[in-house]
This record gives sequence, structure tokens and C-alpha cells, in this order.
Amino acid sequence: MIKNNNILICPLEWGLGHATRIIPIINLLLSQKQNIIIAADNQPLELLRSEFPQLKWIKFPSYKIEYSRSSMILQMLILLPKIIFGVIKEHKRLKKIIKEHNINIVISDNRFGCWNKKIYSVYITHQVMVKMPGYLKFLEYPCYLIHKFIIKKYNKCWIPDFENDNNLSGYLSHKFKIPANAEFIWPLSRFFNENQKTEKTKIPVNYDICAIISGPEPQRTLFEKIVTEKLLKSEKKSIIIRGKPKDTIIKRNKNVEIIGHAGTKKMEEIISQSNLIICRSGYSSIMDLVALKRNAILISTPGQTEQEYLAKYLKQKGLFFYLKQEKINFNIIPDEIYSKTQNFPELSYDRLKNEIKVFFMVQA
Repeated sequence: MIKNNNILICPLEWGLGHATRIIPIINLLLSQKQNIIIAADNQPLELLRSEFPQLKWIKFPSYKIEYSRSSMILQMLILLPKIIFGVIKEHKRLKKIIKEHNINIVISDNRFGCWNKKIYSVYITHQVMVKMPGYLKFLEYPCYLIHKFIIKKYNKCWIPDFENDNNLSGYLSHKFKIPANAEFIWPLSRFFNENQKTEKTKIPVNYDICAIISGPEPQRTLFEKIVTEKLLKSEKKSIIIRGKPKDTIIKRNKNVEIIGHAGTKKMEEIISQSNLIICRSGYSSIMDLVALKRNAILISTPGQTEQEYLAKYLKQKGLFFYLKQEKINFNIIPDEIYSKTQNFPELSYDRLKNEIKVFFMVQA
């Protein structure tokens, strides 16, 4: 019999993706009557509180950074001392939380300091290797070794991807050997429910384009500004989802509707009613699109090497289309984007369920 554990959920604060992809994990744990405590801050905390208002939560800041307008990797190297200090601070804060709330298990999405020797800890990442720009490519292997050292601090590392040719992360988790404590648990998406019937009825199209704004600042705001201006100049009936959980304002300007946030159910409804999706090439967004089997134009965040790589990689695989931010033009969209049918891989949570059984056995 599985006992009731106190499980702490800790997503990274850099954008909403780390929080959205942890939603199916929370749902699965709740279905097994586990006690969940959310430990997050700012927008990830607001999102998870809106999805799970019944859960206890703790304000748990992470090492916050702003991406530069040119190179994210260079910015992170500059801010490395701040990040290291933030990891140490987070690790010490976790000790207090574990003691105060009698935590048995910690599940952390890309937070380096959320491990503790006294309890079972899980680390989630889709990039065992950090993708570097061309001039810093020689650092990929040393950074992989450093990341591998961090991963080994945890009892388990979950990689939300396939281990075979259907993989979505490419070199990010397949170029170098994964750590001994790592497992591929297959992609995670808040939109995938394995209990739902796969048969889908034809849904009426309400929007030509659905633009989903996401990512850290300042590029998030720049992306929103560009997309809004371009859509207002086009004749496309469109909706923009700003990715702001606290923002409840709805605006309608000419042919464009703008909303601050949409919960899981509403978001799925909007995406299903849209002819075309425009979004960043963040890994969580990619997993969501695969779960919904929806075509999209991916717009990578300028200077964010990981997103640039993913957009190009998945375009080469024939799953999505890719445009650079400066080349966005909604008046010129090739017809093939609407007509092409992709062979998206099928998702399953069997691997995730097996992994959860493992740490329940450890706790028994």
C-alpha cells in the first residue's frame, strides 16, 4: 500500500514552461492521494495556484535572471557568480522547508539546489547538455560534465523525451551519455490526458492565428510587441495569449483579441479553434503542440541557443515550421503550413508512472 507522502514541487522561475510541464506530474500524484506542496515564486507560482487552488503553497524564489537581447549564454556566464550564490541560498532554504513541512520527496524542474541527502529528490531536465553558440562550442562537453555532477546529487533525473529516433530534444539530451541515475520518461504536457478518447470531432475555427507569448524578459515583451503590431496590420482574425496569470484584462482591437492568461482547459479550446499557432520554440511549448498534434510556426528567442537549435532541429524532422523573429510577416504565410500533415509521436505516461512507483517503494 502506498503511504501518503509530503511531496514538494519546485519549478524553475525562468518562464512558465517549467511550471506547465509539471502539471501532469501533480495530477498523477494527486490521483494517488499524495500531499502536494507547491514551492515557487512569481508567475510560475500564480499559474500553479490557479490550476490547483486547493494545494498548499510556499513562496520559494529561484536565482532570477534577465536574458540579454543578444546572447543568453553570454549573459549567464556574466551572471555566473549570482547564479552560484542563488543555488547555495536555495539549497539552504530547502533544508528549512523540509524540516518545517516534514517533506519526504522533492521534485525539482531544473533547480540546481533542490536536493537533500536525507530525502528522495528528483531533478527534471530536457537538456543534459547545454547548447552553446558556435564560438563557445568547445564548452559543451565541460558544461555537460558540470551538469552531470549536479544531476548526481539527486536520487533520480527525469528526462521528458523519447530515447529513440522520435526524440524531440536532439543533441540536448542525446549527444552525450546520460547520467547513471537518469531515465527518459517520455514527453510531458498538461494537455495530454491518456484517459481521454483519441477520436476527435471537428471543431469550428474561430481564429486564423493564435499567438502564445512566453519566455523571460526582456525578450518576452519584445516578442509580444512585434506580434501585436504585425497582427494588427494584417487582416487575420487573431488571439494573443500574453502568458500573464495575474492579468485578467481582455482587449479587442480591430481583428485582434488579447487575453492575459488561459487555464489548461481554456487554452486547449483556443488552440483547437485556431488555424495556426505562433509560439516560441521553448521545449514545454513543443511538447504541448505534440500532445495536441497541432502544426505551428516556431519563433526562437534571439540569442537563446537552445531555442534556436530546437526550432531548426524540429523543422528538419518535418514537425514544425521555423521563422526568425525579424522575419515575421502574417500577410505572407505559405499554404503548405496549413495543408501539411505531420506524423507526431504518440505520448504515454507509463514511464512516468513506473518512475513514481520507484520512489514510493523507496519511501515504503
